[in-house]
Amino acid sequence: MKRSMLTIAIALVALVGAAVLPLAADNTAPQAPPAAPAGKIKTLLLTGGKVHNGVKIGDVLQTAMEKSGRFEITRVNEDLSALEAEKVKPFDLVVFYWTMGEITEAQKRGVMNHIASGKGFVTFHSGADSFRGDFDWRAFVGGYFITHPKYRTYQVSVTEAKSPITEGIDEFMITDEQYIVDYDPRVNVLANALHKGKTMPVLWTQDWGKGRVFYSALGHDPKACQQEMFQKLALRGMLWAAGRDVKD
Repeated sequence: MKRSMLTIAIALVALVGAAVLPLAADNTAPQAPPAAPAGKIKTLLLTGGKVHNGVKIGDVLQTAMEKSGRFEITRVNEDLSALEAEKVKPFDLVVFYWTMGEITEAQKRGVMNHIASGKGFVTFHSGADSFRGDFDWRAFVGGYFITHPKYRTYQVSVTEAKSPITEGIDEFMITDEQYIVDYDPRVNVLANALHKGKTMPVLWTQDWGKGRVFYSALGHDPKACQQEMFQKLALRGMLWAAGRDVKD
């Protein structure tokens, strides 16, 4: 499916539910959100789903987040009701690792409206394969999974060096499962990698109402998530999404 088809689908979502589900803004230029007050970021770390070992990957993420000292973490496994409006309300940041499954309207609108109010959302890898066929979710994340080549080592090249997420990074090698995705051309692509001679995004950001979304296609399994560059970019993306100063 071509990117133009995704754009058309997202436009239809806007017409039906614009009052509740805001569309992402045009992110052709990198944006640095204002720094929030000091203090730990109240974070919901929600993991689960099929195929990938989301809970084990969540363990790796939680360890890295705790080591940074920047996050106050509430961990939830295999329970999407945590996204409902009243339950997600206390959090400034949602970090999400989930594959496939189904999401209810209350859960979907709960998290999307919460992020649109000025909060942050971060997801990895199969976050683009959550709730297959749900056009609202595709618009929220900024794209969706199509296929992947074999697990391998490949090069990632930074395309937006001015972003605080990728500042000081030019290119790096990563051992992971490369995701091939269709994506909204309005997202701000920060890095890409080659697949059969064509560039494919690896990292992107987008605005969601007053909030911010960061997506990384990296992170197939716990081993991939233990790599230094994965964790550096993940933590930077979380800080950016939460509106904090991005410092390693």
